[in-house]
Amino acid sequence: MRLLLRDDAMRDERGSAVVEFTLVSVVLVGLFLAVLQVGLVLHVRNTVVACAAEGARYAANADRGLAEGEARTATLIAESLSADSVGEVSSRYVTAAGVQLVEVRVTTTLPLFGWLGVDRGLTVSGHAVEEGGL
Repeated sequence: MRLLLRDDAMRDERGSAVVEFTLVSVVLVGLFLAVLQVGLVLHVRNTVVACAAEGARYAANADRGLAEGEARTATLIAESLSADSVGEVSSRYVTAAGVQLVEVRVTTTLPLFGWLGVDRGLTVSGHAVEEGGL
């Protein structure tokens, strides 16, 4: 009699593994895509920060100007990510603790769904000590 009850219970659970796998896989795929998107956002942010800092260092050289630093930043972003990722690049001289610095500011698209995202959603800046400003 026990054997019959177990067979009946097993018969009622047929196909449940497929349903459970489907439910779990939907959650896991969503989680994987979310982690992938966070990685993309961090990659874009870190790349743009590095390009802005390099542009600031370039503009801070004694024989360079702000426009050259902006152009260098835009070129590096276009080479590293894409030409569409350049956005707005601006630069200015700032003073912090009595030291003149070059600041390069980049405003670009914040990727939310793959490369699509919020226009002007990410603003970063890079700084370097002006060689002629000491």
